[in-house]
Amino acid sequence: MTAEDVTTASGTSALLGGGTADRRVSSRSAFAAIAITGIVLALVPIWTGDSRTLMGVAVGGLLFACYAIAFNVIFGSTGQLFLCVGALAGLGAYSSTIMSDRLGVPFPLAMLLATGFAVIVGGAFSWIAARRSLDTIFTGIVTLTFSLAFANLVLGQGGFTGGETGLVVEAGSDTFLRTQIPPYYLFLALVLVYLVGYVVIHRSHIGWAFRALRDDEVAAELTGVDVARYRIYAGAIGSGMIGFAGALWAHVEGFISPDTFSFGRVDVPVLVMLVFGGIGTLLGPVIGAGVFTYIGEVLASYSQLRLIAEGTLLIVLFLVFPQGLVRAVRSGVDRLRRRGPP
Repeated sequence: MTAEDVTTASGTSALLGGGTADRRVSSRSAFAAIAITGIVLALVPIWTGDSRTLMGVAVGGLLFACYAIAFNVIFGSTGQLFLCVGALAGLGAYSSTIMSDRLGVPFPLAMLLATGFAVIVGGAFSWIAARRSLDTIFTGIVTLTFSLAFANLVLGQGGFTGGETGLVVEAGSDTFLRTQIPPYYLFLALVLVYLVGYVVIHRSHIGWAFRALRDDEVAAELTGVDVARYRIYAGAIGSGMIGFAGALWAHVEGFISPDTFSFGRVDVPVLVMLVFGGIGTLLGPVIGAGVFTYIGEVLASYSQLRLIAEGTLLIVLFLVFPQGLVRAVRSGVDRLRRRGPP
């Protein structure tokens, strides 16, 4: 497939984004989809801005959209199952907090350094997976082990991390980060930057290599793709995105604890959001995050039955949209276009 083939696009598929059809989508259409998404999400505070609680929920939804987009870079692009999204976010959050509050590092610089730590860890996992020829399942096991080890480290080093009690984040408390509405737009800007970065990566030679790895790793290696290098690229880039989002959340929220970044609170929802929205799609992570943030808020009052209700609803949604919502909608639109006017 040539570069010209990539730019001959279906506008409708561009707005939905991703998958195999994403190869034919023009950058202009993809950026238009991102712009529309930004405009729609920018209107949310009109309905929720009067409530600090609802604004907190909205900011949390954008945080998980950031996590899901970053996870899509790793898993959706190269098939590396990193079951340590929460640990990577926690690494960014705790590192930035400790450096800024305990060591006196300016918190913007601390956030960048913490992001660098996440990049190194994520790149190391990809290097190990490539070096040992680990498949998706074994990569997941290795990263899950790190997730559990990180949780134990946070609990064991209570003098630095606050242990089970958690840690109050002082850096950023005297800025707009602790106000009601501006943090929402800050996270919205981060979501849009992540989406633009996703498009730019997938329109570059790195994106071509990612797609080759995702489709058939053996064939990609036979055609000259350096599998180890590009897997490391995906792991490092996605992990850095996760670490930065976690660090920003710490300075916005003002409090972090082991539960904030636990496997059940972060990794499971992120995986569900991505699978529901559509793995490897442009807007799938955002749609998945939006849907499940809303569902979580609706079910918040049913504390005893919430897990049962969420599980049942999840099964129904996956039965209706087995390939993800984005691909299901795109397939429906394509069928209507082929059918034509009556």
